[in-house]
Amino acid sequence: MLRPLLLVTLLACGFTARAQYQANWNSIDSRPVPTWFQDAKFGIFIHWGVFSVPAWGPTKSAVYEQYAEWYWWRLLDPKAATYKEFNDFHNRTYGKDFKYQDFVKGFTCEMFEPADWATMLEQSGARYVVLTSKHHEGFTLWPSAQSWNWNAVDVGPHRDLAGDLTQAVKAKGLHMGFYYSLYEWFNPLYKSDVNKYVDDHMIPQMKDLVTRYKPDVVWTDGEWDHPSETWKSTSFLAWLYNESPVKETVVVNDRWGKETRSKHGGIYTTEYDLVHDQTSVGKKIEHPWEECRGIGGSFGYNRNEQLADYSTSEKLVHILIDKVARGGNLLLNIGPTADGRIPVIMQQRLADMGAWLRVNGEAIYGTRSWDKAPAVTADTKVYYTRKGNDLYVICTTFPEQSLTIKGVSKNAKVSLLGYSGKVAQGASGSDLKITPPSLNPATNPCPYAWVFKVANAL
Repeated sequence: MLRPLLLVTLLACGFTARAQYQANWNSIDSRPVPTWFQDAKFGIFIHWGVFSVPAWGPTKSAVYEQYAEWYWWRLLDPKAATYKEFNDFHNRTYGKDFKYQDFVKGFTCEMFEPADWATMLEQSGARYVVLTSKHHEGFTLWPSAQSWNWNAVDVGPHRDLAGDLTQAVKAKGLHMGFYYSLYEWFNPLYKSDVNKYVDDHMIPQMKDLVTRYKPDVVWTDGEWDHPSETWKSTSFLAWLYNESPVKETVVVNDRWGKETRSKHGGIYTTEYDLVHDQTSVGKKIEHPWEECRGIGGSFGYNRNEQLADYSTSEKLVHILIDKVARGGNLLLNIGPTADGRIPVIMQQRLADMGAWLRVNGEAIYGTRSWDKAPAVTADTKVYYTRKGNDLYVICTTFPEQSLTIKGVSKNAKVSLLGYSGKVAQGASGSDLKITPPSLNPATNPCPYAWVFKVANAL
């Protein structure tokens, strides 16, 4: 017990006891998602590893079957729908006797320039970055003692890729985080004794990653084989929230056991608009959430993809708008090459998103969904976000007729972001009427979507 004098002194100095989180879901789920994440809205996912060497997947299959980062598994799983396609490609390209582990010799990363990557990511308008520290293949991008001779320092590039990128990204003022796969397809310890794997391999490895690099995001995956109790997820999260160097700022997702998605953890995660194979399009998710997806149909770089397989810059901007208007974030993936380059088409898409956000970011960053907005459908062309007393009306097609916003203050003032001219407005009862200006190439502020700011609307 504190002595009275000591207690008074502590209180006078502003000391308050910090709540300790317990290793159960009721306690863990009570922790609020840090505000920085809900304000950031746009992040960049990076899938990079030994799978970046073969860099191949089919492009005409279901979404999950296109993932190039699943190359090793598809080669060895006869039940996989694309087993034959992967084996046909592998055998004719590398030969039947070429083992997946041999690809590490080609993971050279000699053109990886972390400062250049960080500049590119900053200019995309993203506010955070999530790098695959370890995918399901078990290969780590940092010198993990638990992955001896199967990490980027011991073999391949002989370089701490995670550390180098972390330093460069944080120097740009961006939040840095890591994806981490709980399971490993072919780890002998995992296959023989999952409890020993968790205690001696997974938990120490995750704690090393956190204490070494102090990430703002811990984004887990590969949880589906076992319940969270087997993974000892709540014990790890209690350590993360109570004792780790990032206990105040770290954001986690919901992939901590086969029962936890959209139920437990931190943010909820959809993938290519899928939630447990159910579309999330149009749904408003009240809990903080994030959609992750590639620019093409794969997360890892896929040399088999053609131009038609990549989303246009316009589509990507519209996807970002849709997620943010429904209260979520977008984590857009890029897949670097094995020699350390970000493919030019991906650079171009990121540059276009950054250009749009430099004009219209006010309607994205720090906003929340508008509770009075009409429901989003597949045909929605007008979206809404709000910040303080201001409302943002985001049009994915420039309106040819006037817009009527129901229940908006008559004292509101309308402007078009990036446009210096005046925007005509009027009132119809308790509704606001916006008359779009006539734009020409010299006055058009952007090519993909247009934002009317309605100041003092709420």
